[in-house]
Amino acid sequence: MIDGWSLQQRLIAGVLALLAFATLGIGVLSVVFLRANLIDQLDQELRDTAQRVQQVASGAPGDEVFGFDGRGIPVETLIGVVASGGRASAAYLDSDLRERPLTRGQLEVLTGTVLESPRTLRFPGGLGEFRVLAVPLADDSALVVGLSTRDVTITIARLGAVISAVLVGTLVVAAVLGREVVKVGLRPLRRIRQTASEVATLPLDRGTVALAERIPELPTDPDTEVGQLGGAFRRMLEHVQSAFDARQASEQKVRRFVADASHELRTPLAAIRGYSELTRRSGHDLPDDIRHALSRIESESVRMTALVEDLLLLARLDEGSALRRDPVDLGRVLVDAVADARATSSEHEWEVRVPETPVIVTGDQNRLHQVVANLLANARVHTPPGTRVTAALGSLEGRALVTITDTGPGIPPEIMPVLFERFARADTSRSRATGSTGLGLAIVAGVVAAHRGEVTVASRPGETVFRISLPREDPAPPVPPSPESAAGLGAPPSTAG
Repeated sequence: MIDGWSLQQRLIAGVLALLAFATLGIGVLSVVFLRANLIDQLDQELRDTAQRVQQVASGAPGDEVFGFDGRGIPVETLIGVVASGGRASAAYLDSDLRERPLTRGQLEVLTGTVLESPRTLRFPGGLGEFRVLAVPLADDSALVVGLSTRDVTITIARLGAVISAVLVGTLVVAAVLGREVVKVGLRPLRRIRQTASEVATLPLDRGTVALAERIPELPTDPDTEVGQLGGAFRRMLEHVQSAFDARQASEQKVRRFVADASHELRTPLAAIRGYSELTRRSGHDLPDDIRHALSRIESESVRMTALVEDLLLLARLDEGSALRRDPVDLGRVLVDAVADARATSSEHEWEVRVPETPVIVTGDQNRLHQVVANLLANARVHTPPGTRVTAALGSLEGRALVTITDTGPGIPPEIMPVLFERFARADTSRSRATGSTGLGLAIVAGVVAAHRGEVTVASRPGETVFRISLPREDPAPPVPPSPESAAGLGAPPSTAG
């Protein structure tokens, strides 16, 4: 059970346990020593009483010893005589100074015990405990004198009650004060925990990481454990910050190199493509192998140009370059993109579903068209002929929802974690043949993120669904979902084919 307690609870419980143990130990020792002292005093009083009774008994024949008059004899005193043959007679002087003879059962306690020194005997019949001492008489009988331990018991009980009350009060006060003291002592730890929680929520995988702004004033006193922890935690954050700064500087250099290289490669690639086209078209007498080589140069230059354009776009997105901010009709974007895909591949079944009410977002129309076109091209490249590909548009809770669904074989599970990373390919053997650069889905993720949206994917054999969520420009009522989109997003069909 203690495993689930907080450090504050454990510290308070530990302090209270030690305090209770110490207080209880002191109380028990006090009770033991006080009882021993009271018993010693009672024994001394018992000896004095026995001596007085013995003096009276030595001059009084027979039962005259039982003639209590109360002079010099304490109340609740027991006096008896045990003859050598075992016959006993005894009486008890109660608090009202009345003489009460002992019963048979009470006399048996006297006759069955050797009382050479003061001992505690418990008598039945409600008489209670007595400290009893036997004094020998001249006729081989024994004079038995006893004093009640009632006062000792009452005193010990009262002391126990006082100790218990003090123990409870001490624990309550200690719990209240200890809670405040521990709370103040653990305040630096709470600041460290809060800082760690804030750092855990930072997007450390992208953008500029500013840990220094999140580090509060932490205790760094090397003479205290909390200060040592605070100093170590601050040094750790500073080390992590320096590592992130180095990573960011390195990534910035790479992005700048990619952007510069991509920009510089556009002109020579265009020249290579132009010269190859010109040579191939004007060289009617060229051998077939030369003509084929020129055709390959032209096609590779086209592919290389597309790769350079994609790299340049990603570099600009990484730098946070501003996109155009215009009202965009997503329905028109989907219709145009599906029309282009249908013209590119007639072997697939293309379908588009958009609502009658326009769904408007603020963004760059060309880039949003590129997002949809890349997803449609991804479905075309990685699904067999005859696959149905559906582009659906809808809205929900102030956001525009786009889904691209295909009935292909699905995405391999091992590709899903890196699907939106750069140069990720589900089928490397055919990606080059189909012209894929491995940057299409990375561009999708980058453009959608630049529009403050998000893209997700769900795939299984026979169905793959890409979902894009973008903030709408104007509030609009929810559009009923399309039955063809597996995610439950879309609207009644507009065109199909």
